[in-house]
Amino acid sequence: MHDEDLVKLVTFPMPYGKYKGRLLADLPGHYLNWFAREGFPKGELGRLLQLMQEIDHNGLSDLLTPLRQEKSSVTNKLRE
Repeated sequence: MHDEDLVKLVTFPMPYGKYKGRLLADLPGHYLNWFAREGFPKGELGRLLQLMQEIDHNGLSDLLTPLRQEKSSVTNKLRE
């Protein structure tokens, strides 16, 4: 895992499926667990989904809160 992977979780939208467009960090646990059972996609998306599933499964989602706030702060500055 790299620091930038955590940033990607709060900025990268799911590219397909039932939750298309939803940020990876906002995917429901049951969906992440389904991937864990059925197999994660190959490549970066699969790696990020696996990371998010581990974060969610271990109750560590609050670790992403500062990154969400930072993203929101940057977005607000860009709008000004």
